[in-house]
Amino acid sequence: MWRTRARFRLSCGDLARPAFSTSRQLSVAALLIEAARMDSNFDAAERATIGRLLAKRFDLAPEAVQSLVEQAESRVQYSAQYFPFTHEICKRLDTEQRVEIIEMLWKVALSDGVLDPYEDTLLRQIAGLIQVPDKDRGLARQRALEQLKSSR
Repeated sequence: MWRTRARFRLSCGDLARPAFSTSRQLSVAALLIEAARMDSNFDAAERATIGRLLAKRFDLAPEAVQSLVEQAESRVQYSAQYFPFTHEICKRLDTEQRVEIIEMLWKVALSDGVLDPYEDTLLRQIAGLIQVPDKDRGLARQRALEQLKSSR
């Protein structure tokens, strides 16, 4: 199913201010949720993967993860752009940490066993917006695939 809502795309270097302030955790969670929703099938495997990734990355208790996911889902539902999320990530994280975010996004996109073309496009766009080079994006994908294979 084609997603019809328009996205306003700006890169890390753009001077525009986000429409609302977001925390780093909320920004990461929102992008993970957007990756899961991109194929119009936000299933239990993707939801569980997002929960595990957020808990591990931010050292959160299950209740905190649930609250963060609920907040992020709300923000994604009412946002027509990625910029508030990608801008926060660019502003707060170094290159290595941004590559980790891309790897997390790959894990979500691949968690249902199928890489939808819309998911692939989204990850390419987000990597560009948070200034992760294609080579690093590709290596992050390989690591995510290897981890997925070893966990099965």
